[in-house]
Amino acid sequence: MRRLSALLLILLLPFAAAGQSVGADSATAQELLARPAGQVGGTGTAVPLWRGTDGQLLTLKADRSTGAEALRRNPQLAPRVVDATGVTTTGLQYGLGPQLQAHAEVSELSWANSNLRVLDSEVGATFDAGRYSVGVSVGASKVPDNNAVLPRVLPGAAPGVDGLPDFDSSSQLKAHGRLALGSKSGIDVGASVGRVHLLPGNLLGINALDQKALSFGVDHGPLSGVLVGRTMQPQAGIPGSLNADRRWNSIDLGVTWRLPWRGSLSVGAQNLWSSGTPANTPAGPEPDQSRTPYVQYHQDL
Repeated sequence: MRRLSALLLILLLPFAAAGQSVGADSATAQELLARPAGQVGGTGTAVPLWRGTDGQLLTLKADRSTGAEALRRNPQLAPRVVDATGVTTTGLQYGLGPQLQAHAEVSELSWANSNLRVLDSEVGATFDAGRYSVGVSVGASKVPDNNAVLPRVLPGAAPGVDGLPDFDSSSQLKAHGRLALGSKSGIDVGASVGRVHLLPGNLLGINALDQKALSFGVDHGPLSGVLVGRTMQPQAGIPGSLNADRRWNSIDLGVTWRLPWRGSLSVGAQNLWSSGTPANTPAGPEPDQSRTPYVQYHQDL
């Protein structure tokens, strides 16, 4: 991730030079580029890189958070990562106008005392009208080392991502919206559809799973909560695979309290409710749906 961030900064140097060379607006551009990094959401930083004559603004953003915080901000995130030690995100945001923004970002999910990681990428756009906003994006997740076994929180549980021990990659289309109820309160809704690809020769005996998710979040001041419902089923039309009518359903719940000293405390549970107890079938082990409670603390330095 450090190499990727450095390469991204090198590639963006021409944009910074362009911003400094704006004729009538050169003083504003130089002041903008010299401005110190600002906070984003209390945990990340944003550095302005370039400003056009019509008000377009290119910003570099960086953020590091816990898996629980990443799930709260992006409930459709696949894979679910509340058991990850850290989520590092680097990306660009381009203001096309006063209400329309485009973004592209990459994230690295890492665990303590382990070289294992999952890479996530996303591009999308958001229309922000002040009181409400809507956006769409496409994203993908990938395990760089397919021979690595990703950890799980519960001792003895099958290692894997999203409850799948043979996770290889995933892709998804996401939509989100927010309605502000005041200066410190709001409602968030989201939905996603995607596909999870498994490693060849996996014990489940299928190539891919279709995945859908719906989320509902509420925040008021320092408190926020999110409820996420998910369903997975085997890809239809694959000879020899499990019955396409077979489904695995689950509900996740999480609550986060942002503390006054730039810290946050998150509590919740993955698979708070699921469609049944997983069992080893003749086709292989089903996705792990064990209820996984968690408590995470994050301190922004």
